[in-house]
Amino acid sequence: MLSDPTSFLYLGSLLISTGCMLLLDWRFRLFVFRAPVRAGLVLVAGTAFFLLWDLAGIALGIFLHGPGPYMTGIMLAPELPLEELFFLLFLCHLTMVLVLGAQRLLESGGST
Repeated sequence: MLSDPTSFLYLGSLLISTGCMLLLDWRFRLFVFRAPVRAGLVLVAGTAFFLLWDLAGIALGIFLHGPGPYMTGIMLAPELPLEELFFLLFLCHLTMVLVLGAQRLLESGGST
């Protein structure tokens, strides 16, 4: 399955989206580029929380993995694809960039 180039589309999309989010973060110094150590701790804690949430859902039979043509097929655990880890990292980073960006806009009166 790994030989098919389409099997990397979802992971590639996540990596490109993460790269774009990092560029926005860098441009406005919102999260990672404002306080890298603190941001790293927040990202690790948030991602770990959601991974534990996923594992609990998997153990309870709530979350199931369906095979798709755009996924690598690499599994970190039963029912837990590699792409989920990258999605959770992206989700946590996106959330912090949105929250801190909104906070900055509100503090500046909308003129940045």
